[in-house]
Amino acid sequence: MPQADSRAPDPAAIMRSCIQRIATGPELSKDISFEEARAAMDAILHGKVGAVQAGVFLIALRMKRETDDENKGVLQAILDATTMAVAPVDEVFHVADPYDGFTRGLPVSPFLPAVLAACGVPTVSHGLERVGPKYGVTHRQVLQAAGVDVDLNVAEAAKRIGAPGIGWAYVDQKAFCPPLHELVGLRTLIVKRPAITTVEVLAGPIRGRKKTHIATGYVHKPYPGKYALLARHAGFNSAALIRGVEGGVIPSLQQPSKVFYYHGDGELDQMPVNPATIGIRQSTRAVPMPGAFTRPDRGSEDVVTALDTQAIAQAAAEAGLAALEGRHGAAYDSLVYGAAICSRHLGRYDSLEAAADVARECLDSGGALARFRSQQ
Repeated sequence: MPQADSRAPDPAAIMRSCIQRIATGPELSKDISFEEARAAMDAILHGKVGAVQAGVFLIALRMKRETDDENKGVLQAILDATTMAVAPVDEVFHVADPYDGFTRGLPVSPFLPAVLAACGVPTVSHGLERVGPKYGVTHRQVLQAAGVDVDLNVAEAAKRIGAPGIGWAYVDQKAFCPPLHELVGLRTLIVKRPAITTVEVLAGPIRGRKKTHIATGYVHKPYPGKYALLARHAGFNSAALIRGVEGGVIPSLQQPSKVFYYHGDGELDQMPVNPATIGIRQSTRAVPMPGAFTRPDRGSEDVVTALDTQAIAQAAAEAGLAALEGRHGAAYDSLVYGAAICSRHLGRYDSLEAAADVARECLDSGGALARFRSQQ
């Protein structure tokens, strides 16, 4: 029987050393290295340290403010624990909305992969059922309400992305990174946004044979640079970083927005986008949420955790399906806008207007609906 390597790092010692440095107050806290952050997060993912230390580590990083190396280290530990597959297509595009979901409107971005697939862009989205800090409506909830199988394993999802007439799939964090998914309870106890919330969208469980791309959203100004750094570290050949509603990939339907992007080794650049240039003129920023979808028994819960996410998901599913059927409105325009930005980023078209024309054709012809129905 091979002997254990006595030189192997002790997870308890690593975590103790990290906490001693990062949890000493706003003026005395010290940064840790990429390898230390990676080792500490690995210990958390594999249950090598207790929940108390895990929580202290994540909270202390957040309060200190994570460095680029610390974020990359946390991400690398997640990548190390992620099951990946290569789809039988040259390029795969990731639609990566925030895993904690949406609370201010009906999210229709879960239908965006089907539209992109109809536009000739093999696409995957991913997420989970429900997680803090927002506890909003997620891709999984909306797709499940629309009758889509949200429990594919990674290999099955990759196969569907390459299948003629399908070209898209959803894969859940529970399937591609079970150790990370098991931390949902801990994240609930932490309450505030840990580094995990920032980096988990970049796991990228399904890759293309030649290239893999990602679109994700942001709200605060420092994040495009952070996400570009992390996306490059995760191996994405390009990234579109969109200032979207609630940090999602679809910007406001009422006003101009910004898309930061990179391709290959190129510099981070900026593309202004404006819904008016592609004929979108809506009176709301996103698809409005009908009624007050809150639980009557919310008691002392705050408004966010009291949201009836299942009812909202059902309403979002209905709005998204109506848009796929060609019914015009805010949901339809959201899908056109999102698909146009993504297709333009990939260089499929020379202008946002041309990309929007193709997206409308895919919706009006029933092509996007057929792609979506293939997963029901």
